Amino acid sequence: MVLVHGLYHAPQHFNVAVGELAAAQAEVAVPELHRGSLQADTEAVQAVVDAMEQPPLVVGHSYGGSVITGLTGAAHLAYLAAIVPAEGESAARLGGSTELLASSIVHDGDGVTHVDPAAVEVFYADAPIERATWAASLLRPQKPGCGRGVPERQSWQNTPSTYVICTEDRAIEADLQREMSRRCSSTLTWHTSHSFFIRQPGRVAAVLRSLLLPGTRHSQ
Repeated sequence: MVLVHGLYHAPQHFNVAVGELAAAQAEVAVPELHRGSLQADTEAVQAVVDAMEQPPLVVGHSYGGSVITGLTGAAHLAYLAAIVPAEGESAARLGGSTELLASSIVHDGDGVTHVDPAAVEVFYADAPIERATWAASLLRPQKPGCGRGVPERQSWQNTPSTYVICTEDRAIEADLQREMSRRCSSTLTWHTSHSFFIRQPGRVAAVLRSLLLPGTRHSQ
């Protein structure tokens, strides 16, 4: 299994969920993004996928959906409140960012931005404050350009896929998530915040383990 984080996030945000998966003896890799472009991020994740003994389940959160859309060799794609671009689309073109997210972004100069770590409600509104504060402390600055990247292929067109809609998301509008979810093979709807694996790592791990089982299907 390969877990792909979103903009501003880091592999460490998946730590608790990874612990749950490891306890179930699932092989998990969490590549580092923030490589300066969608193409560079996709190439880094593709190298991890290619190194797996078997085609893996690949999970993309938020911007990570753009990354996994451009991959080859996945057995199943899981989009967690993620971008699912069609041909010629980018995350920026699809839009859907909330006003709260826009107001929480700080411009550092030279196009670099970061999310105010005090704005924990943007990503972690339903998490306990201690855990949300920890998660916010891990957020990283983001170089410009990744959100404008267009995947070279649309792997969801020929790979089984599952979309998890987060109805209480304060970063990406739920209506856009519903629209993008129609591109996937199956859909789950959860009443959770954007980075829900911070509050519910066990639930996330259980769903991902189920997707590893041949023939498993989910519906809304």
